[in-house]
Amino acid sequence: MNKQGLVDAVAGATGQSRAAALKTVEAFTGTIMAAVKKGDAVQLIGFGSFSIGARAARVGRNPATGAEMQIPAAKTVRFTSGKAFKDALNRA
Repeated sequence: MNKQGLVDAVAGATGQSRAAALKTVEAFTGTIMAAVKKGDAVQLIGFGSFSIGARAARVGRNPATGAEMQIPAAKTVRFTSGKAFKDALNRA
């Protein structure tokens, strides 16, 4: 499912227009991104939690030439699925 599929599903489930559902989805995702970027963890009970993770600097290889290269340290988004989400997947 892509963003448009999500908007269509939200519109169908709530009876909203597609434009209103798009605003809802964008507000939801924007709020999560802003909170995680600020350093807060976002926990949606039953679904999962989003937080910042750290990836250490390391040495990698250029696949085209085989030459070693430095890959810098970076922040990344971590998602941990919630128990209800895991249980729903395992029952299916």
